Amino acid sequence: MKFKYIAVITGFILIMASCTRTEPVITYGFLQLVLYQGDVRPLENFSFFILAEDEDGFDNLGDVYLYHDREQLRWHFKSDDWLHYRIDGKDWIGTRSIAMQDGSLPRGTYRAVLVNKGGESTQRSFTYDGNVNYPFPDLAITGGAYTINSRWPLNRLVCYDGSGNYVATITVDSLSGSVSQLGLPSSVRTAALWAEDEYNFCSAFTNVVPVN
Repeated sequence: MKFKYIAVITGFILIMASCTRTEPVITYGFLQLVLYQGDVRPLENFSFFILAEDEDGFDNLGDVYLYHDREQLRWHFKSDDWLHYRIDGKDWIGTRSIAMQDGSLPRGTYRAVLVNKGGESTQRSFTYDGNVNYPFPDLAITGGAYTINSRWPLNRLVCYDGSGNYVATITVDSLSGSVSQLGLPSSVRTAALWAEDEYNFCSAFTNVVPVN
């Protein structure tokens, strides 16, 4: 009877351990301002990503909320809606489409809340000032030559084929030169300039222009 009693207790402990509910973890996160070329002035969007972990695995993650408490704003992203990138064995989840219909996105403190499918949640706050230190850039391509008007620290060409499908991203070392020297894939027909200030989490994205 003694051994049977111990077995029952052990089984009970194992069942309890398997049902333990643990909170998910936001290890790191960031907000990035992305400026898109507009008719009158650049349009603002936020990219928002968190490094998310859960003891029961990635598939146990459920919903992500982003709050700006001072302005009483809230964004809600379900697991079917967010973007997921796995980098160096770590899971990044988020979105590139946070925006305001009118005016600029508010600066200040944002609060991210991560909820798993067991209903457990965790939160982390981020402060973002949205400092833009450089004028919006410009890209021109004509006669087989390109000219980039940019003071941003890092400049890349995002290239597309004739159907508008993404082909490649090319880092540009010189702000002007021959298109043939860029080594673009043969399928490229249009390109846009992606200028970035990594230190201040800001980027600018121009409209596409024909390459040929």
